[in-house]
Amino acid sequence: MDSRHPRRLLRTSTTALAAAGLILSGCTGGSDAAAPAGATSAVSQAGPAASAAPTTPDPALRSFYAQKLTWRECGTPKFQCATLRAPLDYAKPAAGEIKLAVSRVAATGPGKRLGSLLVNPGGPGGSAVGYLQGFAGIGYPVQVRARYDMVAVDPRGVARSEPVECLTGPQMDSFTQVDQTPDDGAETTALTAAFKGFAAGCAKRSGQVLPHVSTVETARDMDILRAVLGDERLNYVGASYGTFLGATYAELFPGRVGRLVLDGAMDPSLPAVDLARDQTAGFETAFRAFAADCVQKPDCPLGTESADAASGNLKAFFRTVDAEPVPTGESRRLGESLATTGVIAAMYDEGAWPQLREALTRAMGGEGAGLLALADSYYEREADGTYTNLMFANTAVNCLDLPAAYTGPQDVERAVPSFEKASPVFGEGLAWAALNCSSWPVPATGRPHRITAAGAAPIVVVGTTRDPATPYKWAQSLADQLSSGTLLTYEGDGHTAYGRGSDCIDSAINTYLLDGTPPTAGKRCT
Repeated sequence: MDSRHPRRLLRTSTTALAAAGLILSGCTGGSDAAAPAGATSAVSQAGPAASAAPTTPDPALRSFYAQKLTWRECGTPKFQCATLRAPLDYAKPAAGEIKLAVSRVAATGPGKRLGSLLVNPGGPGGSAVGYLQGFAGIGYPVQVRARYDMVAVDPRGVARSEPVECLTGPQMDSFTQVDQTPDDGAETTALTAAFKGFAAGCAKRSGQVLPHVSTVETARDMDILRAVLGDERLNYVGASYGTFLGATYAELFPGRVGRLVLDGAMDPSLPAVDLARDQTAGFETAFRAFAADCVQKPDCPLGTESADAASGNLKAFFRTVDAEPVPTGESRRLGESLATTGVIAAMYDEGAWPQLREALTRAMGGEGAGLLALADSYYEREADGTYTNLMFANTAVNCLDLPAAYTGPQDVERAVPSFEKASPVFGEGLAWAALNCSSWPVPATGRPHRITAAGAAPIVVVGTTRDPATPYKWAQSLADQLSSGTLLTYEGDGHTAYGRGSDCIDSAINTYLLDGTPPTAGKRCT
């Protein structure tokens, strides 16, 4: 597979410094949760008890499980599209529906067809349909595409599936430029007001869907899709946040788990503030790898002395543009928030390091267009000034899945030292970024908890040792939690591992998807 395919798989729970990757709220950053299907209780992500799902859907859900998809051409050769119906509220299935966009490309053969393989690129907020049509459906290994129908569904609230909307393009431009490292009370007030305004915009423009975009609900939608496609078990490859979605499915429906690959894993047992702090440390690890590479080059804009010195020079640059943003060739200027987002965006793939070096060189010389372009790719800002709904959905899902990291600015101020210890460069900004859910208009329905998925078939969990957005220890933890989890390790840089250039990783995962044989315990690849 092409290791340069576009994936901004995980964003932090902070839209403002969304540079952090979405996960937690938050991962995470640039290119889209409640009782099991048979239960009648209110939506909940409380945990292990949800595994006791009846095998026959509640009668109120039968019409959804029995529906027939009407496939149609959808403008991309060889791909078909359809609309899946699901309850807006699983606690009240008859009260209304939500329509979800589905796409597929048929197995190419030869060989016995293995059913459907559902893919999700992460986010939350990433378009799975866009990912399928733009990469997975044509870029996954030919032997996998030969045996599986490749399928994707945009999660509820994402892209083509009744998307969450919050701000206009100009409003989002203003939001992304708000100072994320407040120096005084006025700047703290401005940042807090920005988060409140973002939340109010979501409530105003998407109030009906906002309480119903949790990961548990999306996992339940996936089970309806599994049944409608005619598969007894779910086969699935989820990256980044998609690992949390896949693990949640396994928790709700362990007996319906087929072959699940969870690449760039999240740890569902951690509260939001711990996830944010761990992710901050992950970006520091990635930056140190970039810096160590950069200082060996004579044109490194951060100097050629050492990684420590490069870190200090980057932080000094951030302070400079905080005080006086630099021009970019358009009305927006490059301040600290956008500059930080641009740097973090390049941490997802070491292939972007040359671009980052050039962008930093130009920005330090007073021309910020390069870093602004990286930041815009992270936020999925279009050339016409509009934005996809990635960041809107990202925040909506994260704030519903976990209680807010903080209740107010005082909590952040107390947390900043521990974040700066995790990352001297990014810590302060990412600590403040995690304040966004404190103003969310809908109470969280999920809680941190361990996922064991007792009784599930073998599940492969993949971790990258220097992953910026999903730290390696999260993969270790999830593999340990899952009763049938097997950890596959990639010793390298970048976010996620499958299809990024390691023949060892790709071979192990392909064998599992095709034969059902998981990697040997403790397998490590380079």
